[in-house]
Amino acid sequence: MRSLSYLKPSESLTEVVGGLIMVLTFTLGANLLSGGGADGAHAALVGAIGCNIAWGIIDGVLYMMDSKFARNRRLRFRRAIASAADEAAALAAIRGELDPYLASLTQVEDREQLYRSIRNSLAQRQLPPRTGLLRDDLMGAIEIFCLVVATALPAVLPLLVIDNPWLALRLSNLLVVGLLFVVGYRWAKYVGANSWSAGLGLLSLGLAMVAVAIPLGG
Repeated sequence: MRSLSYLKPSESLTEVVGGLIMVLTFTLGANLLSGGGADGAHAALVGAIGCNIAWGIIDGVLYMMDSKFARNRRLRFRRAIASAADEAAALAAIRGELDPYLASLTQVEDREQLYRSIRNSLAQRQLPPRTGLLRDDLMGAIEIFCLVVATALPAVLPLLVIDNPWLALRLSNLLVVGLLFVVGYRWAKYVGANSWSAGLGLLSLGLAMVAVAIPLGG
């Protein structure tokens, strides 16, 4: 059964981290530039939502472009093998593509056997035409947009329900910093890092941003 997500877990977590850092940066910066008070809270609210909407669109478009590029790169690789003058040239092309990933993990004899198998398999298949954008690309871009915009919601909620601008902004910062720890903790298992170290690392980044901004009026 197909996963409900069109993104890899690491891609989803990366988007969430980027969105949280962006919204934290903007809420701190908007309050600083506007002079604080109710105007600062309002500027932070509008800016955080608008900034993440804009970045969600930009990042979604970049995702679609990258997906199309990756497919056409694989297609060029297959065409290079198919058009190779002989088996030696085809194997050389495969080595150039895969050796950087497999050389440290496999023996030469095993790689050569794998490369011959790949060459023989591709030689028997019909090459697909050059690919354009696919439905999965669009769905992945929409998922990125939703993730990035959703990261603004915990930050703007205190600004909507608390009348005291200073308290609302501090609570907004606290929520985002806490979420950075949670995301870092979960992110670690996909990159082979220590969960607590990754969580505390992102938490420290968020706290450092707040610590720098507050004395400056943020």
